[in-house]
Amino acid sequence: MAKLFDKEYSKKVILESVGDISQICDIKRVKLVGGNREGVDAVLFKTGGGLNFTVLPSRGMDFSDADYKGIPLCWRSSVGEASGAFYEPEGGQWDRTYHGGLFHTSGITTAGAPSEDEGVELGLHGRISNTPAYNFYIDSRWEGDDYWVWLLGKVRITSGLGENLLLIRKVSAKMGENKIYLEDIVENQGHQTTPHMILYHTNFGFPLINEKTEFIAPIKKTRIVNEENISESTKYSAPQLDFPDQLFYFDVAAREDGLTKYAVINRNLNEGNGLGISIEYSKKVLPNLLEWKKLDKAHYVVEIGPTNAMHPAGGRKMEREQGTLKFLQPGEKVKYKIGFEILDTSEKIESIIQEIKSI
Repeated sequence: MAKLFDKEYSKKVILESVGDISQICDIKRVKLVGGNREGVDAVLFKTGGGLNFTVLPSRGMDFSDADYKGIPLCWRSSVGEASGAFYEPEGGQWDRTYHGGLFHTSGITTAGAPSEDEGVELGLHGRISNTPAYNFYIDSRWEGDDYWVWLLGKVRITSGLGENLLLIRKVSAKMGENKIYLEDIVENQGHQTTPHMILYHTNFGFPLINEKTEFIAPIKKTRIVNEENISESTKYSAPQLDFPDQLFYFDVAAREDGLTKYAVINRNLNEGNGLGISIEYSKKVLPNLLEWKKLDKAHYVVEIGPTNAMHPAGGRKMEREQGTLKFLQPGEKVKYKIGFEILDTSEKIESIIQEIKSI
C-alpha cells in the first residue's frame, strides 16, 4: 500500500483516481540546454511523498539538485551541471566541473587529492563523475500495491592499454516514500590487478546547514587532517569570509550485519517539525567516514561521505605508501549500497537519533 497525503491507498484506488500515475509519482528523461550544460542527460524523479531529485547519466549517474516539498536539501556550486566535455583532469581543476549536488562519486581507480602514483599523474577525485553513462534506461513497475521507478546504467573507467573497471548503478524510489535506494557494482573487466578507490560524497547546504544543524553518527574515533583553526567536527557556523577547509576522518561503529548510519538534522525547518537526511551503508566495504567543512561565503557546504580509502587527503600515492590501497583482481566485483531517507517529523528524527546512538 502506498502512503500518500497521510492516507494509505491500494493500486486499484490510485489508478481509478488519476488519468496517469505520473500525476503522483514519475520518472522522466530530459536534456539540459544552454551554456556549459548543453546536452547533459538528466533524469527527474518525483516520489509523490514530497521528495524530488535529479540524476545525471552524463555525469557518472551522480545526483544534482534535490528538495523536499520545495526545501533545498543540498549545496550547488556556481558551475551547475556542466558537461563532462569540459572536464580538466590536471591537479585540482576537477573543480571546474564540480556541480555539488546531493550526491557525487569520486573514483574509481583513484580518489581524494591529486598525486603521482608509480609514475602516473592522478587528478583530484578521479574521472568517474565526469564520465557519461551508457546503456542507461529508466523504467517503472507495480509490485502488488507498491509502485517503483528506477534508473539503471553503466559507467566505464578504462584506457586503451590500461585498466578496465565497470560501474553498474541502479537508483530507485518507491511511490509515497521519501527514500532513495542506490546500488553499485564495481567490476574489474580487465586482465590486470587494478587499484580501486571510491568515495561517496553527500553535499549538504543551506537551509539544512546553519548554526542549528546537528550531525549525528556513531563515532568511535576522530582523526583531524588539518590541525590549524580547526573547529568542532559536528557543529557549524554561519557563512564566514575565508573559512579554512576542515577535514575529519571518523571511525564509526556498525551493527553486527556491518551496516551503519549517519544523519544531518535541522530541527528548525519544515514548520517546526524538523528536517533531516539519514544515510545508511555498509562499513564492511566502506570502512572510513569523511567530513569536509567549507563554511565560506557562497561555498557554504558540509560534505560527508563513506569511503574505502583510509587516507584520501593524500590521494592514491599515500594510500599505497600506507599499505591501505584496495585492489580488484581480474573478474573481481564489489557491491555497495547507499540508502537515503528524509526525516520530516520530530518523531522520525528522534527515532533515528536513538537508532544511531544504539549502534
